Amino acid sequence: MPELPEVETIRHGLEPVLAGRRLAHVEQRRASLRWPLPERFAERLTGRRVTGIGRRSKYLLIGLENGETWIVHLGMSGRILVSNATLGDFHHDAPAPGKHDHVIVTTDCGDVVTYNDARRFGVMDLWPTADLENHPLLKGLGTEPLGNAFNAATLAEALKGKRTPIKAALLDQRIVAGLGNIYVCEALHRVGISPKRLAGSLSRPRIDRLAAAIVATLNDALAAGGSSLRDYRRTDGELGYFQHSFRVYDREGEPCLAKGCAGTVRRIVQSGRSTFYCPKCQR
Repeated sequence: MPELPEVETIRHGLEPVLAGRRLAHVEQRRASLRWPLPERFAERLTGRRVTGIGRRSKYLLIGLENGETWIVHLGMSGRILVSNATLGDFHHDAPAPGKHDHVIVTTDCGDVVTYNDARRFGVMDLWPTADLENHPLLKGLGTEPLGNAFNAATLAEALKGKRTPIKAALLDQRIVAGLGNIYVCEALHRVGISPKRLAGSLSRPRIDRLAAAIVATLNDALAAGGSSLRDYRRTDGELGYFQHSFRVYDREGEPCLAKGCAGTVRRIVQSGRSTFYCPKCQR
């Protein structure tokens, strides 16, 4: 499932295509994704000008001039692709709609934005912009790790007294918004913290280093365009490249890459999710 770096990469790709443009034509090719699409969905989007594109956690927030926000979550296999557009030195012609192309938007300058989702686990909704913080999917989300409000102090406060493993705590979107399995594994390895250690038992110096590692890991992933393991693609259809820099994720049985460590990456299951870590250097 796309995590913060992948969603932020898509946001960057959509901004030059959608921001300030009018949605001239919207084709809704099915009634539902994971849940039913909003009533009169295509009608409510058609003709609206996009005022801006934001992100909250793993959700894209496309602001519209009528005071609504188009909320998009990619689910497990969702992709947003841009075609018939000149981005940099490349021109992408719009292909014929495919079987899994469920929402197709054409802007007033001819660019085509297609939402493709083979497994249909994605989510779309329209919600009053002024009331976004009360949307059921956004309400209660934690601090954005790449925002100014995130630091060691806020992380320490969020983890205080937590009796869950630190891996599970960091995946809790109420504690830190946007983190997922890949980047939690990677950040914990960078600072030598075992994913099994209880969140509330971490000392303040270790939390200081962990907060910095979370930010650094996310920024490195953003610079690489995210991670492409199965379905994720950037808006131009290209892969992300951060998977080539994984230190532990999906490297079970391979040597630990920490300097001076002779350990081997191990895979365990926590809360139904695969966790990759080095039992030698992560304590």
